[in-house]
This record gives sequence, structure tokens and C-alpha cells, in this order.
Amino acid sequence: MFKRLSAEFLGTFWLVFGGCGSAVLAAALPEVGIGYLGVSFAFGLTVLTMAYAVGGISGGHFNPAVSVGLLVAGKFPAHKLVGYVIAQVLGAIAAAAVIYLIASGKGDFQLGGFAANGYGEHSPGGYSLTAALVAEVVLTAFFLFIILGSTHGRVPAGFAPIAIGLALTLIHLVSIPVTNTSINPARSTGQALFVGDWAVAQLWLFWVAPIVGAGIAGIVWKIVGDDD
Repeated sequence: MFKRLSAEFLGTFWLVFGGCGSAVLAAALPEVGIGYLGVSFAFGLTVLTMAYAVGGISGGHFNPAVSVGLLVAGKFPAHKLVGYVIAQVLGAIAAAAVIYLIASGKGDFQLGGFAANGYGEHSPGGYSLTAALVAEVVLTAFFLFIILGSTHGRVPAGFAPIAIGLALTLIHLVSIPVTNTSINPARSTGQALFVGDWAVAQLWLFWVAPIVGAGIAGIVWKIVGDDD
């Protein structure tokens, strides 16, 4: 179990460090910044690379909502859930701390949004709470459904990380303007703790919506995708 939890910690660390780090450090550089497109691919690449690196150890969840969704789908044992979630959240917080240490080394550093998730006035595009809720539920549901489908035994082995990584890229392309894209409560928690204030106040949505979406996908999978 120690190896599994360590793998989840490292995988979530890499997801947050690579994804949020690209948003904080590289997205808005004058003229050569990577923008939304680059950040979207950064998130996808983090999952793709770590799924290959440690997916065989822990299953490569890196996300409390994924763990819950797999539990609902009957693909993950309940007694492991709390340990996985704790490891994921700690990995995200550690990554946010490293991003902060690097970012604060710049002479004119200002914390700003720090890639935190938000709605209303804290949504990059000014989207409402309702819009944010719908986006997070729907996108997390499809993300979990893709994970369940691509890891099923009837799919050729070894290709799942590619599908999952590309799905996460697509999700970010759609929803960065809406919420800065969470679909991952651990990722949201790490950044929110450093921003504080509004980010912590709005954090509830980025736990509730992804978990609800993943739970829905787990139920749908048992109806549509599972073998009889």
C-alpha cells in the first residue's frame, strides 16, 4: 500500500506541477507564452506520462474524483479510497508549494490567481456558478467514462494513457475559460490554499461537481459499458 500511495502522491504532484506550473510560469510570457492551448496540452501530457510511469503500481488515478468514480463503477475497493485521496491532496499541495517557490523568485512576482479555479468574477471568462457547475459535472463524467472504457479488457493493452491524456487536453481546451478547469479536487485544493480568500471560499464547487460527475459516469458505465 505504501508504494501505491507514493505513486499517487508523485503522479498528482506531476499533474499539478506540470499543468498549473505551465499556467503560472509559461502561459502569459510576452509574445512567447504558451497560452490556453499550451496549458491544455501540459495537463494532458502530465497524465499521459505518469500513467505510463506509475499506472501499473497504483492504477494512476491522481484525482479524488477518479477514485470515487472507479469505486462507484465497482473497479476500486472502498477501503483504499481515503488513503488515495489523502495522498493525492498532499501531492497537489506539495506541487503548489514548489510552483510558488519558483514563481516567487521572479523580481516582480505577484500571486494573482495562481491557476486557482473559480466562478463568477473569478472565472477567466466571467462564467456563472451554474455554468461552472454544469461544465465540471459533464466534463468529469466524460473523463471518467473514457478512463473506464480505455482501460477495459476489450481494448488493446497499453494505449489507455494516450486516450486519457488526450481527453484531459480536450477538457482543458473547452473549460479553461469557464473555471480554469478543475475536474480534480486535489488540483483545486493545492492552488486554493496558496491563494486563500475567494479561492478557498469557492473550493466547495470543485470538490462537489467533479465527484458528482464521476459518480454519474460510474453508474452509467455499469449500465452501458460493463460486460454482462
